[in-house]
Amino acid sequence: MKKEKIIFWSSTILIALFEGVMPALTSQTEMAKEGIRHLGYPEYFGNALVIFKVLGVVVLLIPNLPKRLKEWAYAGFTFDFIFAAISHGAVDGLNFQTFFPFIVLAVLMVSYVYYHKLNRARR
Repeated sequence: MKKEKIIFWSSTILIALFEGVMPALTSQTEMAKEGIRHLGYPEYFGNALVIFKVLGVVVLLIPNLPKRLKEWAYAGFTFDFIFAAISHGAVDGLNFQTFFPFIVLAVLMVSYVYYHKLNRARR
């Protein structure tokens, strides 16, 4: 059980850093704003994205929230990563930025799988 908790919290904290802390701290920089513009999105979309990412991270990190809410957070991040890859691929072609969201998605999947393993063990 200890191994499962370590894997869950390690992967979840990585997601929290990538998707909550980093965007919250850097979203108003000129580089971040240019990144959103470069992909063809309006500036307000980037602001809304950061708000939803931070809320999603909060949901993943608080242990006793309803399971359905956590499922929505995992789904939201999954869509975010898939559409980030599509956006980068459509604008810049195939490069590392196109595939990086899938690397983070793999970390999210580890968190998701171990979230369910821990819930099954609690029953």
